[in-house]
Amino acid sequence: MGLSLGGFMLLIDVTIVNTALPRMATSLDASFTSLQWVVDVYAVALAALLLVAGSVADLYGRRRVFTGGLVLFAVASLACGLAPDVGTLIAARTVQGIGAAGVFAANAPLITAVYSGRDRGIAFGVWGAVNGAAAGCGLALGGLLTEYLNWRWIFFVNLPLTAIALWITFRSISESRAPGSARARVDWLGAVLFTLAAGALTYGLVRGGDAGWGDTRAVASLVTAGVAALVFVLVERRHRAPLLDLSLLRNRSFAVLMITALLAQAAAFTHFVYSALWAQSVLGMSPLSAGLAMLPMAGVSFLVAAVWGSRLQRMRPQYPLGIGVLVIGVGVLLQTMVAPGSSWTALLPGCVVIGVGVGMALTVLIAAALAAVPPHRAGVASGAVNTFRQLGYALGVAVLGTLFASRVHEVLTGHGVAPGAAEAAGSGRAAQAGVPMHLVREAFAAGLDRIFVVCGAAALLTGVAVLLFVRARDTAGHGDGHGHGNAAGHGNGAGNGHGPEAVSGAGAASGVPAQSAPVVSGASGARGA
Repeated sequence: MGLSLGGFMLLIDVTIVNTALPRMATSLDASFTSLQWVVDVYAVALAALLLVAGSVADLYGRRRVFTGGLVLFAVASLACGLAPDVGTLIAARTVQGIGAAGVFAANAPLITAVYSGRDRGIAFGVWGAVNGAAAGCGLALGGLLTEYLNWRWIFFVNLPLTAIALWITFRSISESRAPGSARARVDWLGAVLFTLAAGALTYGLVRGGDAGWGDTRAVASLVTAGVAALVFVLVERRHRAPLLDLSLLRNRSFAVLMITALLAQAAAFTHFVYSALWAQSVLGMSPLSAGLAMLPMAGVSFLVAAVWGSRLQRMRPQYPLGIGVLVIGVGVLLQTMVAPGSSWTALLPGCVVIGVGVGMALTVLIAAALAAVPPHRAGVASGAVNTFRQLGYALGVAVLGTLFASRVHEVLTGHGVAPGAAEAAGSGRAAQAGVPMHLVREAFAAGLDRIFVVCGAAALLTGVAVLLFVRARDTAGHGDGHGHGNAAGHGNGAGNGHGPEAVSGAGAASGVPAQSAPVVSGASGARGA
C-alpha cells in the first residue's frame, strides 16, 4: 500500500498541474514559457535521474532511497504551494522531480524484495493498476482542488499522503540492497552527462521557441546538449558498469522500442497540457470541468488494459504495441476537429480512441523491451524504457509548446494584435491583454490543430516502425525457476560481463510474468521466490 501510494503521488504530479495552469498564470502573472517550465522541469528531473537513482538504491538501500525521495518530494511540494512567484515554483518543481526519481526508482525493486511467488504477481498487479490510473486522476484531482480550494492545494495535498506512505513503509518494509552491491560503483559521470544533455536540450527547445532560434542562449544550450550527449556515449562505452548499457541499442528491435517509448508517450499525453489551457482560457470551463473532459482517455485505457490485458500479454508484443500506437495516432488526428466555435465535445471521440491505443500499447511496452533482450538484461531494459518515456513527456511538452505558441502568435499578430498582448493571450490571460475573444478562439484552434497533426503523424510513423522492425526474441525457457532467481546486479544493470548482472523482478523464479513487473531502475531482481 505504501509503495503504491508513493508511486501514485509522483505520477499524479506529472499531470495534476495541467488544469491549474490558467489560475497559476493569473495568480503569479506567469508567461507561457514559464507555464511550460512548471510542467516540464518536473518531468526532466525525473527522467534524467531515474537510472542513477536506481543505482544508488541498489547500492545504499532501496527503502532508504524510497523514503528519502518521499521526504524530499514532500518538502518540495510544500515549497511549491507556498511559492510567491513563478521562479520559485519552477525551482521547487525541480526538487520535486529529484525526489520523485528516488521514489520511482526504488518502488518496483522493493515490491520484488518484499513479495514472492503469487503474492508478488498480485502486488505488481495492484501497483500497475494504480500507476495506470494516475494520469487521469491527476487531471480530475487538479481541477477539483483548484476550483474548490486553490491551485496551491494541488501541492499541499501531497503532505498528508506522504506521511501515510512513510508510516506504512517504515512499519511493513525492511531494507534491501542488491547482492554484490558492495563491489559496485555508481556511474556518477554518466549521470551528470545524461542530466546535462536532457536539461540543456529541453531548455534550448523552450528558449528557442520563446526568443527565436538565433538566440544566443538557445543555440548555446542546444550545442551543450549535443556535446554532453556525445561525451556520454563515449564515457558509457568505456565504463565497466555503465549507467545505460549502450550495447543494447545495437539490437534493432530494442532501439526502435526506445524510440517508441519516447514518441508514444509524447504523442499520447503531452497535447493535453494545451487542451486543458484551451478548455479554460477559451471555453471558460472551470478547472474541474476541464479535468473531467480529459478523463475519458484515462478511463478507456484502464478498461482496455483490465479487460484485454491478459490476452494482449499472450500475443507477440510487437503486434499490440504497433497497432496500439497506430490507434493513438488516429485518435490524436481525430482531435483536429476542434474549430474556433467548437465545444469540449470536439475532443471526446479522439480521447476515447487514444484511450484504446494507450490501453493496448503501453500495457505491453515493457514486455516488448524485455522480450527483445536476454533475460539477464531485463533490469536495464525496463529502466531504459521508463527513462525514455519520461524524457518523451518532457521533450514533447517543450516541442509542442513551441509549435503551439508560435501558431497562436502568428494568428493573433496577423490580425493586428500587439506581440505582448498575443503572448499574454497564449498563456490564458486574454482578458487582461484586451484581446477579442473571437480572435483568441481562432488562434487557439489553429495552435491545437498544428500540435495534433504533429503528434498524430509521429504516432503513425512510430507504429509502422514497430510493426516493420521489432522482432521479439523467444525468451521462454530461459528462466528455469532457479538459475535467475538469485542473480542480481547493481542498479545500472551492467551487462558487460563484469560481475553479476541485473535480473528483473519479473524473473521466472519469482513466478511473475516478466511483462507484469516492470523494474524502473536497472534495479536488481528477485531474491528468489
